[in-house]
Amino acid sequence: MLHISDDIAIADWELSESFTRSSGPGGQNVNKVSTAVELRFEAERSPHLAPQVKARLKRLAGRRWTIDGAIVIRAEETRSQARNRELARDRLAELIRAALVAPKRRVATRPTLGSQKRRLKAKTVRGTVKSLRGKVEDED
Repeated sequence: MLHISDDIAIADWELSESFTRSSGPGGQNVNKVSTAVELRFEAERSPHLAPQVKARLKRLAGRRWTIDGAIVIRAEETRSQARNRELARDRLAELIRAALVAPKRRVATRPTLGSQKRRLKAKTVRGTVKSLRGKVEDED
């Protein structure tokens, strides 16, 4: 059971872990022990997440979201399998927490008259500067 918030917890059947050999430091140990963790969360089939949360989660996950609607997180930072498992689960929990927060709706506002005038004045000044960059004519 992975606890995300007070009212949301991910069941164990939704998570699957596979272990592979890790790249990076570890000496001879790196060739013998499978310390890298690949955590797979079946997000699309999860009954614990609302459809809006799933849509935000899909956008946040990016390439980690697979075609069949799962999120794959790989952790291989440490030499310990248990620590890598913990890191992968923490990353998944953070990703889901970020998806739970609904973005604030943007309220359309009109630009003020002063800001419009400043913008047009700046454009005029810039245009004048650019027009003065032409070739210099001889006075002879």
